[in-house]
Amino acid sequence: MFDTQLVMYDEDYRRILGIIQRLVRDANAKGVFVVDKNGQLIAEAGEVRGIDTTSLASLTAGSIAATGGLAKIIGEEDFPVHFHQGERDNLHITLVAKRVILVVVFDDRSSLGLVRLRVKKAGAEMAKVFDEIRKKAESAPPGGAGSGSPFAEITDDDIDNLFSD
Repeated sequence: MFDTQLVMYDEDYRRILGIIQRLVRDANAKGVFVVDKNGQLIAEAGEVRGIDTTSLASLTAGSIAATGGLAKIIGEEDFPVHFHQGERDNLHITLVAKRVILVVVFDDRSSLGLVRLRVKKAGAEMAKVFDEIRKKAESAPPGGAGSGSPFAEITDDDIDNLFSD
C-alpha cells in the first residue's frame, strides 16, 4: 500500500486516461472516474456533465473508508467491490492497487456482468500503472536536484523574490 503522496506525471495520467476511456466504450458506461483514497479526483471519462465530481470523489472515498471499517469488524481485510443499483443509474466501485478507486456509472444500456468483466481487465491494467508510479517514487532520490520533482530547482531565494514588493 502507498504511504506517500501520489505523484503522477503526464505520461502516467495519459495512460490512466486511455484505460478509462476504453472502459467507457467497452463497458458501454456513462462515465468512469478514478479517485484517490483521500478523495481527490485523478481522472474522468465519458458523460460527466452535470455530475459534481468533487462530491462524487469525496463521498466515494468516504464510502470505501466506512465499508473498510465494517470489513474489519467482521474479520475481512476490505470489501474491494461495491455495487449500487438505482432506478436509472448504477454505480460499480472497485478498489485498485489498494490506493485508488475506480467508479463506473452505467445505466440499462449496459449490464452488471459486462461492467464487471471490463472493470476486471481495466483494473489489472491500472494496477500495473500505479505499481510503476510507486516504483518510480521509491527509486527517486528524496528531494534535491535531479529528484524529478518539479520543485527541486526552486530555492528559498526564488520564493522570496516572487513574493517581494
